[in-house]
Amino acid sequence: MATQHNNSVARAFAILDLFSESRPHLSAGDVAQELSLNNVTAHRFLHSLEAAGALVPVSRGTYRLGHLFVDLARRVTSHRALAETVQPVLDRVSDRLNESAMATVFEGDTVICLATTVPKRHLFVDLRPGMRLEAYCTSQGKVWLASLETKTLTKLLDQMQLKGLTSRTITSRDMLEQEIAAVREQGYAINDEEREEGLRTIAVPVVGHDGQMITGLSVYGPVTRMNNEALELAHAALREAADELVDALYGRNARRPQTQHR
Repeated sequence: MATQHNNSVARAFAILDLFSESRPHLSAGDVAQELSLNNVTAHRFLHSLEAAGALVPVSRGTYRLGHLFVDLARRVTSHRALAETVQPVLDRVSDRLNESAMATVFEGDTVICLATTVPKRHLFVDLRPGMRLEAYCTSQGKVWLASLETKTLTKLLDQMQLKGLTSRTITSRDMLEQEIAAVREQGYAINDEEREEGLRTIAVPVVGHDGQMITGLSVYGPVTRMNNEALELAHAALREAADELVDALYGRNARRPQTQHR
């Protein structure tokens, strides 16, 4: 039996999705034109959204998004909520590969371990939630750096000290920029003993419906096990995990927002 959808709810969210940084204010006429509604229906939806606190009038007949969404965003994007969602996904990756897996968030010029899971077999690196790792010499950091806009990335690299932690650490600004460009192109990053000797890792970004990176997922292990074949298997598992996580965060049947108007 097909699932029944509430068209009014769907239409309300379609109205909310019309707001953007370049168009922070909308009128009933704008809504009617964009969604092929009559003006009376557009007015009714806008008034209902205002009553719910979703919209705030800025002038007669013109609205902006209400602060309600800031409050909701804090709940959704809290590290604790994200960690609870990502943990079972990480566990399945680790069980599948029998290697350690990690998720991170980004702050300043470092990545922060959000959640981790380790296999039963021995690993000499102990990473725990809350630990901070350098962005320039970790696979997680590279995918975060690759997600930044050019202006933001340039400003961050200007302030970043590239210290050699091993003989393989990238300490050249030009080489790091080339590495970040490659990560953008291929969609994943590898850390080949750049932070810890004997440790090799691979990471992928998890990107939300708005095109922004939500978290990074990685698999790490000793170079004796993480050969090229193992890296390929890990990459495939991480890509599937990233898709699974997006479904878990948005709902498997959620439609991606329409962005033609932005």
